[in-house]
Amino acid sequence: MQKILDAIAADEPDALATLPLPESYRGVTVHADETEMFAGRTTAEKDPRESLHLDEVATPEVGPGEALVAVMASAINYNTVWTSIFEPMSTFGFLERYAKSSPLAQKHDLPYHVVGSDLAGVVLRTGPGVTAWKPGDRVVAHCLDVRLEHHAGHDDTMLDPEQRIWGFETNFGGLAELALVKANQLMPKPEHLTWEEAASPGLVNSTAYRQLVSPRGAAMKQGDTVLIWGASGGLGSCATQFALNGGATPVCVVSSPQKAELARRMGAELIIDRSAEGYRFWKDENTQDPTEWKRFGAKIRELTGGDDPDIVFEHPGRETFGASVFVAKRGGTIVTCASTSGFNHQYDNRYLWMNLKRIIGSHFANYREAWEANRLIAKGKIHPTVSKVYSLEDTGQAAHDVHRNAHQGKVGVLCLAPAEGLGVRDTELRERHLGAINRFRGV
Repeated sequence: MQKILDAIAADEPDALATLPLPESYRGVTVHADETEMFAGRTTAEKDPRESLHLDEVATPEVGPGEALVAVMASAINYNTVWTSIFEPMSTFGFLERYAKSSPLAQKHDLPYHVVGSDLAGVVLRTGPGVTAWKPGDRVVAHCLDVRLEHHAGHDDTMLDPEQRIWGFETNFGGLAELALVKANQLMPKPEHLTWEEAASPGLVNSTAYRQLVSPRGAAMKQGDTVLIWGASGGLGSCATQFALNGGATPVCVVSSPQKAELARRMGAELIIDRSAEGYRFWKDENTQDPTEWKRFGAKIRELTGGDDPDIVFEHPGRETFGASVFVAKRGGTIVTCASTSGFNHQYDNRYLWMNLKRIIGSHFANYREAWEANRLIAKGKIHPTVSKVYSLEDTGQAAHDVHRNAHQGKVGVLCLAPAEGLGVRDTELRERHLGAINRFRGV
């Protein structure tokens, strides 16, 4: 592995193409024989530090349409938390089903799952049929794994019945020294960013772009008021920047004064600190409190000068969904992905049907949307919000922090990169945007 690092540092693509691949590499895994380890514990009590392992795993064969990437840095997403606590189900079921779909996919069904849905790194090998990428290319990866053999995917790949989330529903993910991806997951690395900065936005930035900006999502326009839950987190911080850059007005919901400060550093002015306001949308496990919805809606109107949200950017799920449906304006849109507080949503349908609101489901992004979202980062229009960077050995702690919501922005992980701050090529663009980069990192 050191020879690969040396060739990357020396920028020698020809050497990378001829160096022998290592037989194994270090990857963060969960184990199939431990899927019941948290039986009897509540979700909050399940600890990723117990289930995530740093193992030496066999290097997979690079098949047609695939690429093997040396991973310089990766990041934590909530799907890594779900994998690590085996909720809502073990991901080994995904791997078993995938393995049955084709001979090429059989290698994914293993007694371990290498996780991670983000990376920034360097291409080492490409398989037969790959022409757009070559060894030595500096890349980031989006997490849509799709072969595009089904007609349904050719209008929008997210509708392809064989689309999967790489590193969650497939093996050989990005929290590792090497990763296996489809070649159509790769995009150019933004060259003004460090490895850890470039790795962090992939999943959340593309997801937020489709959810908020794309016509397949909420199709945000200038002048819209956008309520953004978790506005200081990885997903919410991208949505906040899209709103600000697109001429909309974000109303940022956060859960601490520190997270409110990050939203202000991004340029947001209308901020609701849930902890300070003390909202309790549920009276008990089974009963919501509409008076709290109304109090929340009144706070939004107070901040906006009387406007209700044109768009509600939803991802917490069960805890907040009833309030989201209530506060959206007449004819407004609730666009939802994920459900970090629970998948079974409840809301009062009268506020939906009688006020002509609509709910849109949104899941990751197609390649074009991911490419456009990455292009905005490469141009310095959207900035990563990396709050902390861990070593590969400490991935369990990183996932634990995300599980406990003890983080801001994205949490990065160094894989092959020996230290933070490496990987920058475009120093001129970085210098122009260094103030924003540092503000968003909390420097």
